[in-house]
Order: sequence, then C-alpha cells, then structure tokens
Amino acid sequence: MNKSMKKSTGWIVLILIAAILGGMIFYASSIIKDTTGKTNGQNNIKLGLDLAGGVSITYQIEGDFTQEQVDDTIYKLQKRIENDLSNEAATTEASVYQQGDDRIVVEIPGVTDANALLEDLGKPGTLEFQTPDGKAFLTGDMIASAEAGTQQDNLGNNEYVVKLTLTDEGAKTFGAVTTANVGNRLPIVYDGNIISNPVVQAPILGGSAVITGMADFEEAESLASYIRIGSLSLQLTELQSNVVGAQLGSNAVSTSLLAGAIGIAIAMVFMIAVYFVPGVVAAVALALYTTFILAILQLYDITLTLPGIAGIILSIGMAVDANVIIYARIREEIAAGVSVRGAIDSGFKKAFSAIFDGNITTLIAAAVLGVKGSGTVKGFAITLAIGVVLSMFTALVVSKLIVNALYAIGVKNPKAFGKEPGFKTIGFINKKAIFFIISCAVVAVGAITMVVNGVAGKGAFNLGLDFVGGTSTQVEFDKDYSISEIESDIIPLISAITKDNDIQTQKVDGGNDIIFKTRSLNQDERTDLYNMFEEKFGVAESHITQETISGVISGEMTRDAIVAVIISAILMLIYIWIRFSDLRMASSAIIALIHDVLVVLTFYALSRISVTSAFIACILTVIGYSVNDTIVIFDRIRENRARLSVENAETLKELANKSLTQTLSRTICTSFTTLVMVVMLYILGVESIRLFAFPLTIGTICGTYSSIGIAVALWYVMSTRKSKKN
Repeated sequence: MNKSMKKSTGWIVLILIAAILGGMIFYASSIIKDTTGKTNGQNNIKLGLDLAGGVSITYQIEGDFTQEQVDDTIYKLQKRIENDLSNEAATTEASVYQQGDDRIVVEIPGVTDANALLEDLGKPGTLEFQTPDGKAFLTGDMIASAEAGTQQDNLGNNEYVVKLTLTDEGAKTFGAVTTANVGNRLPIVYDGNIISNPVVQAPILGGSAVITGMADFEEAESLASYIRIGSLSLQLTELQSNVVGAQLGSNAVSTSLLAGAIGIAIAMVFMIAVYFVPGVVAAVALALYTTFILAILQLYDITLTLPGIAGIILSIGMAVDANVIIYARIREEIAAGVSVRGAIDSGFKKAFSAIFDGNITTLIAAAVLGVKGSGTVKGFAITLAIGVVLSMFTALVVSKLIVNALYAIGVKNPKAFGKEPGFKTIGFINKKAIFFIISCAVVAVGAITMVVNGVAGKGAFNLGLDFVGGTSTQVEFDKDYSISEIESDIIPLISAITKDNDIQTQKVDGGNDIIFKTRSLNQDERTDLYNMFEEKFGVAESHITQETISGVISGEMTRDAIVAVIISAILMLIYIWIRFSDLRMASSAIIALIHDVLVVLTFYALSRISVTSAFIACILTVIGYSVNDTIVIFDRIRENRARLSVENAETLKELANKSLTQTLSRTICTSFTTLVMVVMLYILGVESIRLFAFPLTIGTICGTYSSIGIAVALWYVMSTRKSKKN
C-alpha cells in the first residue's frame, strides 16, 4: 500500500471512530436521561432496589415440600403482588423466584407503600367455593388435588378442563350443595376475587369434579394453580427483608454519576498531560469504554445495583492501566532509539502479556465474587467483569487502530508521544528490610487491636447486619440532630416500640441521615417504627431505608467471605505459577495480597467502619488490584531476565531494581487514576458507597506499596536463597 492510500485509510478509520464515538455518546446520554428521569422508555437501565427504591424479601421454606408446592407458592406470591399493585407501574418489574432448594425471593422495585405490601405478603391466601348468594361452603383445604387436562365433549372434540379431587369431607359437602344448585353458578373466589364462575350441570357425588369452558390449556393451568395454592400449607419464614426509600435510591444514582463524570474527566486530563497524543487516544478509548458499558447494561437488561456502580467506576479507573502500560512501552522504545513505527508495534506487542495476565487475575476475583457473593455483590462482580473485558478490547483493539491511523496521516514526531521520564535505577531491594518491618508492624497493630476489641466486648470488627443479623433503619431527617438529641429525643421512642435498650446509632457524614441498628424486628414493629418517624418527625416513607437479616443469612455471609478469599488466592496462585513457570513469583504475589488483606483488616479494626456485604467486594477488589499491579512488574522481570547470562544475588538484585524502576511511571499513573475514581466515590457517594470506597482507597494504596516493596523483595529473597543452596 503506497503512502497516499495509507493516509486515506487512516483518515477513514479516524472518521469512522469519531462517528461511532459520537453515536455512542448520544445513545449513552439518552440511557442516562431515561434512567435518571425514571421513564419507562426503551433506553432506561434496569435499576436494583437499592437505586430504584422498593422491597426485597427472602423466605425460608420450612418442613417437607414438593417442587410443585414451591412453584405454586411462587405463583401465589406473583398473583398477590399483581392484585396489590394493580394500579402501580412497579407491578411489571416485580419478580418472584426460587433461590437454592428451599428459599423464595420476592423483589418489587418502586412501590409506594412498602410496609403494607410486606405485611400482606405474609398472609395466607384464601380460596372459597361459594353459593349463588355468596356464602362459602368449601375452602381450599378440602381440595385434595387440582390438575389441568383435556377431555372430549359431546361432539367428540377435545376441550380444556380442570380436574378436581376432593377430600372426604369436601366430597360430602360438595355433593349436597351441587345437588341443590343444578343449573346455578357456584363462583370460585380467591382473595376476594372471582377466578371462575362455573355452572352446575348435574349433582357431583363421587368426590371428583371437572370444570369446563377453558379457552386454552394455559387458562386451565392458571385456574388449577389458583385452586391448589388456596390449599397450600407451606410455612414461609422471613430470613431477610430490605425496604429502600425511593428518595435515597435517587440520591445514590445522581451522586454516583457525578463521581464517575468527574473521575473520568480528571483521568482524561491526566492522560493527555502525561502522554500527549497517546493521551488523547486513551481519552477517546475511555469514552468509548464507558459508553459501551452503559449500552451493555441496557441491551442485556442487566440490573444495576449500588455496588454495581462502584464496580463500573472502579473498572474505569483500572481500564486506564492497559493504556498506560502500552504508551509507557512505546515511550521506552522511542527513548531507546527505535523508530516511531517500530516503537508502536513493539509497544503493543510487549504490553500484551502484562495486560492479559493482569486482567485475567482480576477476572478470577470477579468470578469468585459472582459465585460466592450475595445478590448486590453479584452486581459488583458482573459490572467489574464486563469492565475488565471491555478495557482489554478498547486498549488492544480500539487504541491500536487510532494510533496506527494517526501515524498514517502524519503524526510521526517522537515528541508527540511524550518524553520518557528516564528514572535512574532505584535501589528498592536495598530497602527490603525497612519495607518488611513496616508491614509487620502494621499487621501487628491490627492483630493487637482485634484482640483488645474482642476482650473489651466490642468484637474484633464492627460487624454489620450482614454478618450478625438484626434490623437496620436509615432515616433522612430534615435537620441535623446532635448526639445528645438523638439519645434524648429519638432513642426512647425506638426503645418503646422494640422493647430493646441496646440500640446502636451512626450519623452519616455529609447529610442528616442517621442509622439505627436494633435486634431483628417483626413486620408489626417495623410498621410501627415507620409510623413513629412520620408522626413525630415528619419523615416520609420514601426517606427511610430498612433492612432485616436473620442469623442464618449472616452466618452464610461470613462463611462465603472466608471461602471467597481462599478460593481466589488458590486460583491466582495456580494461574501465576503456570503463566510465569516460577512458583517463587506465584508465592510472592499471593503473600503480598495476603499482606494487603491483613492491612485492610487492620484498617477496619482501627476505624470501626461497619463490615457489611460490600466488605467481600472490597477485599476481592483489593486482591485483584494487588495481583494485577504485581504481575506487571513480574512481567518486566521475566522479560529482562531472559537477557541475563548469569544468575546470582547481585545480578538478581540489579534485575529486580531495574524492573521496578522501569515500571515505576506506569505504577504511579495507574495508581493515581484508580485513586481518583475511588476518592470521587468517597467524596460524592452516599453512605453505603462511602463505606465501600474508604477501605478500598486504603487497599489501593497498600496494593501499590506491596507490589513495589513486598512482592518483588520476597521473590528476590526466595530466589537468592535457592541460588545459595545450589
């Protein structure tokens, strides 16, 4: 291809990408507009209960049961929701589904009277066969079975029917009533609504009956299900319920979007300032990356939760890493005297292994989180996984297309790609003893703090409801109450309802919200609490979020958290061992990430920040980030090591120091952009987001530190000990 054709092709590529970017930005803006405007249009993203407001309740099925009974119970709950919400748009968004073998979950976003709905769902449904004047003569417990089927009518044609089998008591009553009402209608009523109004064609004396007149099999099956569920004896015990005020959910969406927009803008400016033309390319790739995520959420109807937003914003910060690795390598090649054309090709080629391995380890953490996490944490895992895959695509495909197109149209000046910092080799390994002492001291402080807290009766950590069970009520007041006012004016009113003097309170920074933690409350107590806040303090239900978790759920949460960390560590160890063919590198990376987990635990113990379900997401994100950072450095060590003619303590020290120094600019850039996103979440996010962002900030800083000061130093110590033995 001659120069003129290459230039024309370059312009075509740039114009196409610009057009795609413009279209995607327009599409993404319509998605955001529809979502934040709470429209029912085609472009809105499906919001979870924590963003849209609404009700979620998990039931435990007690005793023995059959799958048919479970299916009928789910159908009963669905119909009850439809009846209760017949005038609300939320009906179409409600979902009832089986979780595991013995649980049923009900999720209803956007309801206006959440507590009334929760109270009604707990009541058993009533089924009655009534006489023409409306008096009940047969109830659901007198029906032994009800099945949809077919039979031949008098003309020999198939017709759809419902076949009933009655109990002995039911057969006797049914026979007497049908004998007295031949030719009359006997309405079948469920929860006050007539679901069928059949005519008695002849006395029914044998304990079996057939209801005819069904238009199709679906209608027959629906009526049969109604009759079956009227006689259900399944006992459902509430394990967990969550009521989120719509106002709080709306605030979460708007503040998170603002945090994301500011974080992206800062990351773009930073990239352009550091890398010039490649920085502009990275900004374009980042914009496409963000719009692609929004499009996938909308197109595939993925439910977006509060942790999901955190996953998106965090993955945006991490997505910059792939571009940083590539452009840092291009600058290195140019500084080494390679032509711009050769530097571009070499930069993308040499960066691939670090990008691939780093992102795979993050995907491992996301996969474990998706399998072992709870519903909201699964949302974080899904968005994080989507973000990781898209970041690789935009960096390795989109960015490469743009850079090559720019080169084709004449952007060939080495200065356009920025100047390599050219750090002199820093003796990080020489300071390994200092790093080890600092880390051991921090971990020791954490261990001592946990023991002291435990002895004092406060518990090693400030465990949230997810881990200990209970009821948490977050209320947005119209004024900022002081601690003394809370204790004198609010706590006594709550105690009068709960008959509990052990009430924990927590003021939410940056607002008038207060969180009250009590023992697990029943539905009547929760309703009384809502009414009290409305009558005494003028707080509308839309400004109250409430969550109740049983001890069963909290125990499972604890086990899942421990198992998730162990599984992640093992899988990462195996992957790094295979990819680098060096057990010492794999072991060093795993020890470093365990170090990071212990530091984050130390932070939780010292700060007494509530340990909630987001804690699992935080720990696994720190693990993924820490290993990703370490792998980039190990990848450089692997590359430089291939050039060593002799391995001994001195050459390995020089190798480690050189590799750490070469990747230092990338480490600084990636850590900065990731921290920007997380800090924006902390500054602007709602309380539940901030409880996630604060420890994650500590984890990000620690992950950077451990990659430089711990992981490589451990690998060096292990490697030199082996060489001494040999």
